[in-house]
Amino acid sequence: FESSNGMPDITNACVLVVGLGGVGSHTAHMLARSGVKYLRLVDFDQVTLSSLNRHAVATLKDVGLPKVTVLCNHLRQICPDESRLVLDPVVKMYTGDRERDGTMMDPPDGVEKWDIVIDAIDDVPTKANLISYCAKRDIRVISCMGAGGKADPTRVHISDLRSASRDPLATAVRQRLRMLAKKEAKESGEKITNGSGVTSGGWISCVDDDSKLAVVFSSEKVVAKLAAITDEQKEEGMHNFGAVDNMRVRVLPVVGTMPAIMGQTLAAMALCELGGKPFSPVGAERVGRNIRHKLYQHLRSREKKLEDKLTPTLKEGSDNYTTDGTYIGAIQIDPDDVEYLMAELWKNKCAISGSRLGTVLELYRWDMSKPATPNNLVLMCVKSAQKFEKDFVELGDGRKGVDEVTRARIEKRLTMCVLDAEEE
Repeated sequence: FESSNGMPDITNACVLVVGLGGVGSHTAHMLARSGVKYLRLVDFDQVTLSSLNRHAVATLKDVGLPKVTVLCNHLRQICPDESRLVLDPVVKMYTGDRERDGTMMDPPDGVEKWDIVIDAIDDVPTKANLISYCAKRDIRVISCMGAGGKADPTRVHISDLRSASRDPLATAVRQRLRMLAKKEAKESGEKITNGSGVTSGGWISCVDDDSKLAVVFSSEKVVAKLAAITDEQKEEGMHNFGAVDNMRVRVLPVVGTMPAIMGQTLAAMALCELGGKPFSPVGAERVGRNIRHKLYQHLRSREKKLEDKLTPTLKEGSDNYTTDGTYIGAIQIDPDDVEYLMAELWKNKCAISGSRLGTVLELYRWDMSKPATPNNLVLMCVKSAQKFEKDFVELGDGRKGVDEVTRARIEKRLTMCVLDAEEE
């Protein structure tokens, strides 16, 4: 696959992998199998029973051992020749504090800087610290966002950090990086944006530049919440269940395939870049910010006008229901939900007529007896919406003017809407 010049570049590459859980273990495993010569593997954690469904190589007998040790032992079986595969294990947490980290981030002797750094950390502060460290030193970073609570492999994308959508970890990391940059800018008197929110230079520009920082993320909406705290954890004290103080104990439930897919995606991008055959990822489809904001504001304004009009007809003792059963009240979505509804649920087309983007589309409540929640909002073009509103006034229910086949199709689609993850 690689050219005659590409393979030597891979076999002489020096790569740092930080985080060896479900994602990072698969990345490191494939990098070693593909011939990368020098791998520094960093992780402070141990193999647990709960991690066996997603770790690349760990077995039951490895439970309780450091993830770094387990992975190194396995990779050494694959390549016993220490001159062809140099493993540099570091059983320690990366913090971003030079005094605590020591020489962890220093490249091997005789090497100016790392060829690539793989970020597979799932803790926001340390993840942001690693990215900022590399960005300031012009070190290439390929970073993985959240793999927990997701399952759809067709929603995995590679992009710059700003474009990573529907990923809570990506959002948190962006905010953290911006906070770090603002703090430094305040101290130096520099500006970090051009006035419109776009980075204007300096290391924070990595947020918008995938040649500096590429991220692997899933645009699937999270479908599972944090695992519940067990009775045992409550009785014995939460502090007794973390490998390190002040680190999270509760975790997102994980389908084992997703970390593996995202870890292999990190490895694929790294190997192609190291071998001189970089690819240009297809960007994730995303509804523009202006369109999202416009639809959100239109919906909110329309519902507020309806509330003002129907408030005099509220049932006695009710704050939300009118005498004819119509629900009035604040909408129960946010701008991110608008993107999900448009791009994923309704595929950017009118649910009634099938008209696509290019026509004016708006979100309307489907069942007026229920609030404006994601599973009760339908995307409609102007023509369909006007008829829907007219039928609501004349027939008492806009759905009555929709033919039975279309109505059944829309209502089936609404049942597929993913609401915010609920506790089991």
